[in-house]
Parts: sequence; C-alpha cells; structure tokens
Amino acid sequence: MAIYIVMGSLMLLCMLMIAWKSLETGGKQQDSALKQRAIFNINEQLTYTRLKEILPAHIILAHVSFDALLTTKYYRTRNKYRNMVADFVVLDRNHQVTAIVALDDPMVLKRQQVSQYQDALLEMAGYRVVRYEDVPEYLQLREDFLNFPVQQKVLHKPNGLKKYHLYSDLERKKVKLLGQFQS
Repeated sequence: MAIYIVMGSLMLLCMLMIAWKSLETGGKQQDSALKQRAIFNINEQLTYTRLKEILPAHIILAHVSFDALLTTKYYRTRNKYRNMVADFVVLDRNHQVTAIVALDDPMVLKRQQVSQYQDALLEMAGYRVVRYEDVPEYLQLREDFLNFPVQQKVLHKPNGLKKYHLYSDLERKKVKLLGQFQS
C-alpha cells in the first residue's frame, strides 16, 4: 500500500512539473517557422511581364512603398500613407518616375475609397497614376504608355487640392558627366 502511495505521489509530482513547464512557456509567444512565398500573384506576374514587353527601355519596379515615393514635413501627414504600397512604378532611362501602375486584385475585397485615396495622394504629389481593374491587355498598355509623351509632366489637382512642390520639382544643378556638362 505504501508503494502505491509513493508511486502515485511521484506521478502527481511529475504531472505538476510538466504543467508548471507548460505554464512558463505559455506566456511567451513562440515564433512560427519561416517559409518562402511568391513575390507576385498571378495577376501581378502577367501585368509585370506585359509591362516589360511593352516598355523594354524602361525600368519596372514592383511593390514600392509610398515612403519611397512621397515625402512631407510633418509626421502626422506621413502617417496618412504609412504602410501603403504601389504595385508597379515605371522609370525612364534617367530613373525618373514616368507612371505608377495600380492593379486592383479581384481576389481581395478592397474598398474603392482606399484606391481613390491612394490615387489622390500620388496625383497630388505630381505622379501619373494608371489604375487597372484586372490584368491589362497589350492594346490597353500600348494606348496608355506609348501614346503618352515621356518627358511631359502631368499634374492633376483632384478635388481642388493644392499641389505642393516637392524635391522632384527643384531645379537640378549641372553635373559633370564623362567630361561633358549635362543638366
């Protein structure tokens, strides 16, 4: 009988120790395993491929943060576009932004107001925004990009909002490049 009591006590002690250990690790959140994920979904892959085919002399950047595209003096204004990302940015040979391509994903239920707000922010800064509801067709891309003069800067003033001059509007100083002066 004493042996059963000792064995029961040892088993109870082991169970209490296991429970105590699980309580200690229960307060700390465990990290999950890291896994690779695809950079583009299928619609983004098709759009990127078509943009590269239509604009071979241009640079196409994907998933560019609004923080890289916009700047402002005040932190509270910066918070308005924090965590926003442009789908594609089209750069010319001089690494100047020609257009920003926004792609609405039909799989994601995104409100139209958010898209309009993002477009208004970018247009207020002087960017040309081209938004597609689905993967754009080759003909549509040709119309939107090949008929548009690359050097012309389009400034939209949506809803009568004031356009603020940013660094891109400043006059650039002459730089000596390979023995020649370029502006």
